[in-house]
Amino acid sequence: MHEIRYVAIGDSFSEGVGDELPDGTVRGWADLTALGWANALGTPISYANLAIRGKLARPIVEEQLEPALALHPTHLSFNGGGNDMLRPRTTIESIADAFSTVLRRCDEEGVRLVLLSGANPSAQLPFRSLIQRRGDELSRAVVARIADRPDVIRALNWPDRELSHPSFWSPDRLHMNARGHHRVAARLLGSLGHPAPGEWWSMPAQSPADAVRGLAYYREHVGPWVRRRLTGRSSGDGRAPKFGDWITIEPAVA
Repeated sequence: MHEIRYVAIGDSFSEGVGDELPDGTVRGWADLTALGWANALGTPISYANLAIRGKLARPIVEEQLEPALALHPTHLSFNGGGNDMLRPRTTIESIADAFSTVLRRCDEEGVRLVLLSGANPSAQLPFRSLIQRRGDELSRAVVARIADRPDVIRALNWPDRELSHPSFWSPDRLHMNARGHHRVAARLLGSLGHPAPGEWWSMPAQSPADAVRGLAYYREHVGPWVRRRLTGRSSGDGRAPKFGDWITIEPAVA
């Protein structure tokens, strides 16, 4: 087993949705961070990713946390609450409680917690003022829970105003594209004490030709989301983690 054993838990943000490779699989910031970490150390690391799209904060904790800890990681990254924020009846404190639970269990198991906030997509979404307000409230609530814990590694993306620009987001306007995921990975690597490749901070913008606008956007992206809410389904139903056990990430050959 390698010295660094890094496992990610969460929802679509941590799974990597929006950063699709040519074969249709998703990559995302956690995969990129694992590679950048191995490159910075010059040695292989162990990596697992149990995140599944569509998950609420509490199910992430209930379904992913203990299997992740059972792998005996050295580091565990957690993000959640993005899906909860879109449900106005869910309280901000109940979402923040999930973060406290993860921190407590990591403390008990001697695992270093890596805490991320998602980026802010509100400027380009319906109900933008509601999403902005609840995202601000969640960010403050979570930061308050770890105010006295300098040992918690933090990569806070919600305050990054540049990351809110449409050029960092997928056509659905809710998930970041490859450009966005690279910027998040760059921030996390910096928090881990390793500089990321400079181009990761602002890769060339993708062509806007695939952007969906007007009523077509609502038909293609908003409508399916509403139908899932009304029927109690999730985009992650029936999905297994992409890396449910350790894989080895080798440093790239220079």
